[in-house]
Amino acid sequence: QVLLVESGGGLVQPGGSLRLTCAASGTVLSRNNMGWYRQAPGNQRERVAYLSAGGSTHYVDSVKGRFTISRDNAKNTMYLQMNSLLPEDTAVYYCNRLPSLYPWGQGTQVTVSS
Repeated sequence: QVLLVESGGGLVQPGGSLRLTCAASGTVLSRNNMGWYRQAPGNQRERVAYLSAGGSTHYVDSVKGRFTISRDNAKNTMYLQMNSLLPEDTAVYYCNRLPSLYPWGQGTQVTVSS
């Protein structure tokens, strides 16, 4: 059974940084196309960053230049480095495979506020 556990969220001021971590068990992240998703209250869940098994990346325009997705194959862990955070980045952040989803983890709350 695949288990995804997100961590690293918190309360940060606008302009601050956070690094989110996605730890996986029951699967090998480097063999899958993976993404970071977020869901703000009242909004649909959206994918903000993508990392292919081959290492290519893609970002939605709203986070391009500010967020960086990466992977540590030895630790079977994926990261999302978030810099220059904005209040509109406030959401619960999740990691998951695509296009075929694994069961969702609990997510990690990111709140950007002064």
